[in-house]
Amino acid sequence: MSDVVVFGVGQWAELSHFYFTHDSPHNVVGFMVDGEYLGQETFHDLPVVAFEEVEQHFAPAETKAFVPISFKRMSHHRADKLEETKAKGYEVVSYVSSKATTFADFACGENCFILEDNTIQPYVKLGRNIVMWSGNHIGHHTTIHDHVMITSHVVISGACDIGEHAFFGVNATVRDETVIGAETIVGAGTAIMADTEPFSVYKVKGTEPAGFRSDQMRSLSHKSAG
Repeated sequence: MSDVVVFGVGQWAELSHFYFTHDSPHNVVGFMVDGEYLGQETFHDLPVVAFEEVEQHFAPAETKAFVPISFKRMSHHRADKLEETKAKGYEVVSYVSSKATTFADFACGENCFILEDNTIQPYVKLGRNIVMWSGNHIGHHTTIHDHVMITSHVVISGACDIGEHAFFGVNATVRDETVIGAETIVGAGTAIMADTEPFSVYKVKGTEPAGFRSDQMRSLSHKSAG
């Protein structure tokens, strides 16, 4: 078991603490935030310290780090803070849920956050600093490059190539043998059927309201009940 200091005191840091505590060989020993946001001394009964001084509290020779920052700035914020953390001498760990489906050839780079019910088929290649929220399918022979964010219930079919800093919304779909350009945004419910150019944005129109109120359905429900 190794000791880990986690960046942040928000929801992602709290989830990291939960997952590491209940489903990993790592032990969270504290949290770090940028000094300007240091507004509390403890979080989950563990010390919170300024990132600028973290080495004085948790020595890099004895403690590892994890940087669970959201997809702000297309995950550039997370990527930047990862590099700052490494520059301080920390080894940065990854979390892969025991409830994810992986195979003997599975490997990922540093600072990946892979949650439950992800299916990652054989011959998938994963870079570093990748977030996969719950319930995704990553098809065989697909390569996912660094700093990608995949939300939930995304299907990436076989032999795809996913560029750095790409983002996939809930229920997005990518057909097989597709190249997703760097920093492409694939919105919720969007189906990608051909290669994308870097910095592309794909979205679908949201469902329109039906034009009547839900309480108008009560009489219909009553009649249908007999």
